[in-house]
Amino acid sequence: MTSPILLQIQDHIATLCFNRPEQANVLDGGTSACFAERVEQIVQAQSEGRVRAVLLTANGPHFCAGGDIRAFAASDNMAALLERGIPRLHAAIHRLSTLPAPVVSAVQGSLGGGGIGIALCADLVLASTSMKLRGGYSAIGLSPDVGVSWALTRLVGPMRAKQILLTNEAWDAQRCLSAGLVAEVHADDALLSRAQALVRALAQGASGSFARIKTLIDQAGNNSLHQQLALEHLAMVASGASAEAREGALAFTHKRAPHFHPGG
Repeated sequence: MTSPILLQIQDHIATLCFNRPEQANVLDGGTSACFAERVEQIVQAQSEGRVRAVLLTANGPHFCAGGDIRAFAASDNMAALLERGIPRLHAAIHRLSTLPAPVVSAVQGSLGGGGIGIALCADLVLASTSMKLRGGYSAIGLSPDVGVSWALTRLVGPMRAKQILLTNEAWDAQRCLSAGLVAEVHADDALLSRAQALVRALAQGASGSFARIKTLIDQAGNNSLHQQLALEHLAMVASGASAEAREGALAFTHKRAPHFHPGG
C-alpha cells in the first residue's frame, strides 16, 4: 500500500511529500497520523545531525485542500472523529514549527483548511502561480485548527486573518505574496527546482546560526525591546563561541566561501 506521506532523507535534507494527489492531499485520519509519524522521524534525524534543512512538498496539482470533508459527512460523531485526530496533528505542527533546522514549504494549487497550517509552519513559504489559499472552515460550520488562526494572525494581522477565515475568499499567489503569507512566487514548472535549490543552500549553511535566528524571530513578537535585546546579547555571545563563527570570520578574511560542515 502506498504511503499517504513520503519521507526521504538525503544529503542532510528531509523531504516530506504529501502523496494523495487523487484526493487533493486532504487530511484524513490515516494521513494525519502518518504526517505525525514522519515529523517525529525528522525530529529524531535532526537531533542526530542527519538533517539540516526540511522541504515540505506534495505530489499532484494541489498541496493540501484541508480536512477530508467526506469523512466528516460520513461520520455519525464528527466531534469524536476530530478529538481523535487533532491532538497528534497539533503536536506534530508544534514539533515542526520549533525545529532548529530551517523548514521550507513549496505550495501549488489548492491550499485550504489544515493545509494552510502545515504550509505556514515553515520558515519560508514558496508558492506557484497556481496556488489558491482559501480558509474553508466557516463554509462548513467549523473553526480553524492546525495553528491556522495563530499563523494567519501573526503574518497578516487580525483583520486580514478574519477576512480570510470569515469570507472564504480565494487568495491567489500574488495576493499572498503582497500580504506576506509567502516569500516567493514561481511558475508551476519552476517551483520544485527553486525550493530544492534553496534547501540545498540552507543545508550547507551555518546550522547553529539558523537555529538562533529562528528562536529570536519567533520570540520577538512576545517580548519587549529590552527583553529582545537581552536575548540577542546571549545569542550573539553563544554564536561567537561557535566553530561556525570562527570559520565564517576566517573565510571572510581569506576571501573564500565558508565551509560550515567540513565533514560533508
